This record gives sequence, C-alpha cells and structure tokens, in this order.
Amino acid sequence: MTPNPIEPQDYEDFRKFLERSCGLVLGDNKHYLVTSRLSRLMKEFSVDSVSELLRMLRRGGNAALRERVIEAMTTNETYWFRDVFPFEILKSRVYPELARRKGNAAVRIWCAACSSGQEPYSVSMATSEYLQSHPGSLRDVQILGTDISAAVLADAKEATYDALSVARGLSLERRNRFFVQKGDRWEVRPEIRNRVSFREFNLLDQYTALGRFDIVFCRNVLIYFSVESKKLILQRIAQVLNPGGYLFLGASESMTNYSDAFEMVRCNPGVVYRLKDKDR
Repeated sequence: MTPNPIEPQDYEDFRKFLERSCGLVLGDNKHYLVTSRLSRLMKEFSVDSVSELLRMLRRGGNAALRERVIEAMTTNETYWFRDVFPFEILKSRVYPELARRKGNAAVRIWCAACSSGQEPYSVSMATSEYLQSHPGSLRDVQILGTDISAAVLADAKEATYDALSVARGLSLERRNRFFVQKGDRWEVRPEIRNRVSFREFNLLDQYTALGRFDIVFCRNVLIYFSVESKKLILQRIAQVLNPGGYLFLGASESMTNYSDAFEMVRCNPGVVYRLKDKDR
C-alpha cells in the first residue's frame, strides 16, 4: 500500500504535531521526507494517508503509535568519533583541567540525542586513552547517553554493531582494542560499556532529574529545533552544568543569538563552549 499524497493542510498539521511533541522543525516542502519516513509505519497500521494518521494521533490512547511516529521522523545519523576534534579537545584540554579542579570527585558527562550509542562509547574510549597516558588523574568518569527514541536506546544498550557500523569512523586499532568480535558483529568491551548508562529523554522536558554535569555533548541536534527551542535547551544545559563546565556543539552549529551563558574557547582545530563565571 502506497500512502496517498500529503495535502497542504495535513502537512502543516503534521509539522505542528512534530514540533509540539519533540521540538523537531520540518522545513517547507519536505513532503517526500515525511512520506518516506512514515510509509512503512503507515503500512503496518493500515493507514493510507497522513490525514488519517493525524486523526488516530488526536484521538489519543495510543502512546505507542505516537512514539513510533516520532522515532520514524527523528534523524539517527551517527558514527564513531564524529569530526574527531571534540574527542581530541576532551583529552588534551578538558580532562587535564578537570583533573586539576575535581580532585577525587567523579566527572559526569551527558551525551544528548545519543542515538544508537556511538558518541557516548566514543567518549568512553577517549577516556581510556587519556587515562592510559595519565593514570590515576581522574577517579571516576560517568557518561549518560539520552535519546527520545526507545528503539535506538535499546540498540545502544546492547552495544553490538555490524561490520558496516563499526567501519564508520573507527580505526582498526580502536576496533581491535575496544571491541570483541562475536560472529559477524562487534561488541563493545565491558571496560568501555561500564562507564556508560542510557535513559529515554526529550530535550524539551525539564532537566533537573538528570543531575549535574561537568561536560555536555549536544552535537548536531540544535539544527533541528526552532529558535525558541534552541534558546530553551541552551538555557537548561547551562543550569545543569557545574561551574566552568564545557559544552560541545556540532561543527556547523553556533551559539550566536541563542545564549550568552557561555564563552567560546578556540582550540585549533575546533571550538568548545565554557560556562561563564556568574561573578565576572
């Protein structure tokens, strides 16, 4: 069954539903994207139009359908050590500073919109590399990965990846050091997994239950949100960061016009944002 073409009003209504539900902003003329992302789901639920799908969502009582629609529309593009420089900055600049400031206190890191786990596990691998050359400098590193999609989080928790997934951004040296091959799949080693936990989380929700962090990775996420939602997300990240905490954004993302709570730190290559001292 091929879904019927999307009527202009149905497209506008679906855009509003998506932004209200998870903050994702669809641009104009993305009808094909909606159709391609939802076609399998609509076939499964025997729905032949976005209009009918919206009626089912409005009736309520079907949280599973709402969750599946959001999962289908959420971009889950990810790979290991994406852009490289954030992980080098973490090892060369951020960790040494935290080692001096934190003493024996645990370092807490949040990877927002972590998809199937490549980013938080990359952070954990970078942590092992740092500790190998600086043994004992950090007592404990705890990494939290969150995502709105329960399906991708289930994959992240399983921590096993096929050969194609492992090849995306991961060197042979890191693969052989940090993974164990099991059949035709590769499993993240326990010493990397044990630093990482996962939970389902919507970036438009309140952040207080997550606790406080020294570092936040919120990379290649803000580009999908409205201006108002970007400001809100950055404001809430600032509130859960410890004094002097660091925020990593995507290579194409900027803080300009969205928040004045951070100062840019140029690291050549790349930049990171540090929470400003409120007393300055």
